[in-house]
Amino acid sequence: MKKNFLFIAAIAVGLVSFSFINKENSNEEKTVAQVEYKVVTVVESIVPNGLGRSRMISANEIKDYKEYTTTRSGDKDKDEKNKSKRGDIRIKDYEETKLLNFYNLGGIRFQNIAANDAIMTSKINTMIAEGWEIAFINTGVESVGGKGDNKGIFITRYTFKRSL
Repeated sequence: MKKNFLFIAAIAVGLVSFSFINKENSNEEKTVAQVEYKVVTVVESIVPNGLGRSRMISANEIKDYKEYTTTRSGDKDKDEKNKSKRGDIRIKDYEETKLLNFYNLGGIRFQNIAANDAIMTSKINTMIAEGWEIAFINTGVESVGGKGDNKGIFITRYTFKRSL
C-alpha cells in the first residue's frame, strides 16, 4: 500500500511539474517577435547615351494594402468593388536619391556603376546602423524592345526588417 501511494505521488508530482513546463512553452509560442519591413527600390537605366533616369526610392509613408484591395469570390453579386482612385494610392512623402545611368555617349560607364554602388552601400550601412537588417534582395531587368535590346531598366529591391 505504501509503495502504491509513493508511486501515485511521484506520478502526481511529475504531472504537476509537466503542467508548469507546458504553460511556459505555450506562452512562448504565443509571444511572436514583432518586426517591421521596409523596401528600398533601386532603378538603374540601361538606356544608351545617358538618356534614362536612375534613382533609389524609399517610401516614408505607410499605406494599408487593404484600402486598395478587392476580394473576388466568383459571384459578381457578392464582390465588392474597390472604389479607390489611383491618386489615393500614390505616395508624396518619399526619398528619391539620384543615381548615374549605366551608359553614356561612349557606352557602358564603369565609373557610374561604382558611384551607384557607393551610394547604395551608404544607404544600406545607414539602415543597418538604424537597426535594420537585409531580409531579401530581388532583381529584375525590363528590356523595352525585346531580345538583343539594350534599352530598359535594371531594378533591385532591398527588403529590410527590424524588431519593433
